Amino acid sequence: MLPGEDRAARRVLLVCMAAGATTLLDQAVLNIAIPSMRQSLGATGADVQWIVAGYSLAFGLALVPGGSLGDLHGRKRLFIAGVAVFLLAGVTAATGGEPGTLIGARLVQGAAAGLVNSQVIGTIQDVFHGPARGRALGLYAVTGGVATALGPPLGGALVAGLGPEAGWRCCLLLSTPCAVLTLTLAARRLPPPRRTSRNSRLDVLGLGLLCGCTLTLMVPFIRTPDGGGEALLWGTAVGALAAVFAVHQRLRIRRGRQPLVHPALTSSKPYMLGTAVAMAQFGSSLAAFLVLTVFLQSGLGLSALLTAAVTLPGAVGMGISSALAWRLVRRIGPRTVTVGLTLGIGAALTGATVALCVPTEALPMALAGTQLMSGTAGGLTVSPNQTQVLQHAPAEAAGVGGGVLQMAQRIAAAVCLSAVPAVYLHAASGPPGDGQPRTGYALASCVCAGLLALALLLSLRRGTAPPSRPPAPASAHHAGAGPRSKEST
Repeated sequence: MLPGEDRAARRVLLVCMAAGATTLLDQAVLNIAIPSMRQSLGATGADVQWIVAGYSLAFGLALVPGGSLGDLHGRKRLFIAGVAVFLLAGVTAATGGEPGTLIGARLVQGAAAGLVNSQVIGTIQDVFHGPARGRALGLYAVTGGVATALGPPLGGALVAGLGPEAGWRCCLLLSTPCAVLTLTLAARRLPPPRRTSRNSRLDVLGLGLLCGCTLTLMVPFIRTPDGGGEALLWGTAVGALAAVFAVHQRLRIRRGRQPLVHPALTSSKPYMLGTAVAMAQFGSSLAAFLVLTVFLQSGLGLSALLTAAVTLPGAVGMGISSALAWRLVRRIGPRTVTVGLTLGIGAALTGATVALCVPTEALPMALAGTQLMSGTAGGLTVSPNQTQVLQHAPAEAAGVGGGVLQMAQRIAAAVCLSAVPAVYLHAASGPPGDGQPRTGYALASCVCAGLLALALLLSLRRGTAPPSRPPAPASAHHAGAGPRSKEST
């Protein structure tokens, strides 16, 4: 059941859940169609890398600017504009005839998705308060997670049913009806923009520095540097931009101006540790899934449809565990995340063992079982952790707090999607049927297990941190005229 007793608030939450499902399904559904898309367009490896990773890059770059603009000027117009641009860019990508068109459309679509999702988190924080806010944020996270898990099975079915040429294009069009529905619901049900102070000014320099730092950090993992000298240059640029950004934020605070990143975020140990947990978990899960699809299709020679069947239990497990996670949260509290991460480590290590020991004929079925474990672990981790993190974001920085969290996840995704598949490809250089792809998959799974182990240590460390004082509910001036849950009164 949706949180809150206010019907209008529930309708707002449905719009937010629809937006999350639309934007995250679009990214997940394309992964399994990459081989047919590459063959159809004659795309190079670099082209495919930008088509896939460019979406995440633009998504991450748009999150904090979108959150800041929403905090200052209201969220509804930005939400609607983002969904509209996302829709148009998706149609352009699906009908494109060359790699350059597809790359450009995916970059625009990713930026629009980042703008939308930053408004979603801010809107939920505006409308819901108290326990209802936690449940609402959790449902949003669950919706996105299930959409991400369902994407590959749907993509595999489309490619298998419609053929390679039409299949990958329909994969890109799959989110179109969802976007149309989201746009219609948003125009009717989102709360009107709130009034802001005339003295509220956007920190343009801070935004530029933060976007530059994010771009400089992510690009080397999307386009591998030619050598150590170039890698060192990228790293130096990241450090310099980060230092200048930190100094700029301190100067704004001293001058009595609102910084881009609210001090309550950086000074909150639970927020910072929870964000680090989310980074490790998110990057590990995306990288593990990409390696699995490559292993099944290239290493074992399975079709797209059979690959989708192997991954489907992950979506089922995540959906079921997400629905039950809140019962576990009520009993053991934040330790729910610990349970989920522990199960995720077990799933990754089991997958490595299965790849090395199970005969080829039974391997797809065994890997489907590990996917069920992995999806269950994700359902117990993602939603409770995100809710815990965003509880420490003040009302006046709700959009930025959510944007920083998601931006950190996108950075982790860029790093892990580059590093973990490289481990697999380095070890799995043999032909299908050889033992080398199995070894590569096992090594990559162990790397993902290590990332989850790091997340587990950070989660345990967060449990020992002193509790932070929860942010005060937003006043009418900050919360605007939108609907509010009666549980907050």
